[in-house]
Amino acid sequence: MKPIAILEAGAPPEALRDLFDDYPARFRALLGDGVPTTRFDIRAGRLPEDPSAFQGAILTGSSAGVYDDLPWIAPMIDWLRAARGKTRLVGICFGHQAMAEAFGGKVEKSDRGWGVGLHRYDVVANEPWMYPRASRIAIPVSHQDQVVAPPPDARVIAQSPFTPYAGLAWDGPVSHEGVEGHPAMSFQCHPEFQPEYAAALVASRRGTRLPEALADEATFSLTRPNDRAVLTAWIRAFLMLTPPPVEGEGSGI
Repeated sequence: MKPIAILEAGAPPEALRDLFDDYPARFRALLGDGVPTTRFDIRAGRLPEDPSAFQGAILTGSSAGVYDDLPWIAPMIDWLRAARGKTRLVGICFGHQAMAEAFGGKVEKSDRGWGVGLHRYDVVANEPWMYPRASRIAIPVSHQDQVVAPPPDARVIAQSPFTPYAGLAWDGPVSHEGVEGHPAMSFQCHPEFQPEYAAALVASRRGTRLPEALADEATFSLTRPNDRAVLTAWIRAFLMLTPPPVEGEGSGI
C-alpha cells in the first residue's frame, strides 16, 4: 500500500503541547497500526511533489483561516487544485474549508460565532465508503470559520442548523481520455480530537475567546457519547477502499 500523506497545517496551543499528541500523531492513531504515513509541514512550505505517489492525503486543522495572508496558504490552495483526482483527498476542519475554497466555494468567519463542544449532524447523503451506516453523527468541533457556499460540484453529505455544509464529497474529475480520477471528501468536525483534548481546548479559551456560558455548555456536551469511531471508519474506508471493523456502535443521535 502507498503511504498516506498527512499535511500538517497547525498544532495544539503551546499550553497543551506537552499533554496531548500533535495532529499528525492523532491521524496516525485514527488510521491504525500498519498504515504507512508521511508527514508534510505545509506551514514550512513542504508539500508532496507527486500526489499520485500517495494512497491519499489528509489536510489537518489549523488556527489559521484560508483567507489569511500567510505565505503558505496560496501554495496549499494551488497544490489542492493540482492534486485533485491524482490521489484521494480528505479535509478536516481547516482542511475542509481549504478544499471548499480551492474547488470553487467560499469560506468566512461565521456570524453564528464559535462552534465548540460536541455537535450533531444529520447525514443527508450516503456514499459508498460510509460503512457502517448512520443517520446522525456526533463529533467534537472547534471552529469559527465555516463554508458559506459549497463548490458547485460538491455534494453536501452532512449538515446541521449551525453548520449547513458540515460534510462535502466530490467525484473524481474525468480526464480528456474519459478516465475518472480519485474522489475527495471533507468534514468540518474533528474525529481525531479526543473529548479530553476538546475539553482542555475549551478550558484554555474560557472567559477570553469563549463566553463562560458557551464554555460550560460545550464542556458538558463532551461528556456525552460520540461517533468518532463511525467517522474514523468512514475515513479509513475512503482512503483504503475497504470497510474496516468498528469497535462498538456510534450513538446515532
